[in-house]
Amino acid sequence: MTRAVDVVVIGAGAAGLSAALGLAATRQVLVLSAGDGSTPWAQGGVSVAFGDDDPLDHAHDTHVAGAGFCDPRNVRALVEEGPQRVAELIAHGALFDRREDGSLSRTLEGGHSHPRIVHAGGDATGAEVDRALRAAVRAAGVETMAGRVIGLTKSTSGRVSGVLVETGGETVRIDARAVVLATGGIGNAYLASTNPSAVRGDGIALALLAGASLVDMEFVQFHPTALFTGQTRGQLPLVTEAVRGEGAVLRDLRGRLIMAGRHPRADLAPRDIVAREIEAAMRRDGTDHVWLDARSIEPDVLRRRFPTVLASCASIGVDMLSEQIPVAPAEHFLCGGVQVDRDGATGVPGLYAVGEVAASGVHGANRLASNSLLEGLVFGRRVATALTLDLPATTDRSYDVVLTEDREPERIRAILTKYAGIRRDGAGLNAAADELSALGNGPLATVARSVIVAATAREESRGCHWRSDHPHTDDRWNEHVAIGLDEEGLPTTRDAATQRARTGPR
Repeated sequence: MTRAVDVVVIGAGAAGLSAALGLAATRQVLVLSAGDGSTPWAQGGVSVAFGDDDPLDHAHDTHVAGAGFCDPRNVRALVEEGPQRVAELIAHGALFDRREDGSLSRTLEGGHSHPRIVHAGGDATGAEVDRALRAAVRAAGVETMAGRVIGLTKSTSGRVSGVLVETGGETVRIDARAVVLATGGIGNAYLASTNPSAVRGDGIALALLAGASLVDMEFVQFHPTALFTGQTRGQLPLVTEAVRGEGAVLRDLRGRLIMAGRHPRADLAPRDIVAREIEAAMRRDGTDHVWLDARSIEPDVLRRRFPTVLASCASIGVDMLSEQIPVAPAEHFLCGGVQVDRDGATGVPGLYAVGEVAASGVHGANRLASNSLLEGLVFGRRVATALTLDLPATTDRSYDVVLTEDREPERIRAILTKYAGIRRDGAGLNAAADELSALGNGPLATVARSVIVAATAREESRGCHWRSDHPHTDDRWNEHVAIGLDEEGLPTTRDAATQRARTGPR
């Protein structure tokens, strides 16, 4: 079966739906989804500076959290266009929490200098954003299809010209003038993650196979406070750092404050710093979790602001109103991804990427809290604008680029978890490369190798990339590490980018 549309969007999270919604009036769009993305699970909110909060202050906080590795132009677009995108979302029916006077309720999260996190349902912001966007997309008449994309088609000129989809027990070929990857991050390339199972990096592998480059794959963010349930694999419940924004503190198992004296913002330091301090405390004490103490927060505030966290805690027998919450870091967000320009275009004609799968540069070496939903809203619309203004004609199809199945997915996840977690070193990364060498070229193996190659190349510590054998930031590594496929189809550093990194910026 074959059909044709103007634009295929792969992924139905905030970024993909925003792109589809922006295109709906001018292009025939088809949204493909293989299951829930990360958007419905986002708890904290959307960071947006307006009123007495200057977007330039938001930009400053983003750059600080990103360890000076953010793209200044794209960060400016993020913070300046953000209020308009949130206002449009409200116009589409999103119901954000408000104060008694009718103004939007805003809270504080780690790394922010101002309470600028708007939220919905207390701690169910992602679910509300998802609901509002899906309703708007339906109202705009955008077609959606359930199915897993297993490949791309390319023309003789090298342009991406469509997708191959497994749906309803058959393979469907869809021709398109442009394909937008909005597939999310790589969460389930690790044993345990805050992401749902459908988020495993297929979009990363598809982009590489099509000839695109990756950047910043070493910057994998671990959320400091996933709920410690005793499980060591699968999706773990998140305990939003907005709980710390309301006054909760982290303690080790002896009751000592973990962040005291570690950072000027203490428990509200950027995520990479908090995650490292928790990991160090766990390693020092030989424990598998620490405590998040929210008992100083008024019970009515906890009930109103954090119903999702309350329910998650109750499911493991913990009453967060009167008991400390067991937490530990877990894989959460990919700060890098497919290399794109500010309009989401990759180096492959006809192929675009947006959201967590894309390296827009707004997160640098470590994402600032609650900038992810904002990124999806802002850059989803930027991709839509680009494809509204310029969408070349369809070209003839010549060959397919198809994903292969992974041989031992669980072993791949175990390798990446063991050697490319919060704490890394050269010996472990080399061991990971050796162990992955016999595991084929499936999408999960490709993602794992990409992280390992980038983490091995960057011989310094920066943001959420922490090398215990190179514990300091080194200005010689101010360039990005770029990844492509070699002649054998294996991820490797792009020579020019690696050379620039080793010799320093020019």
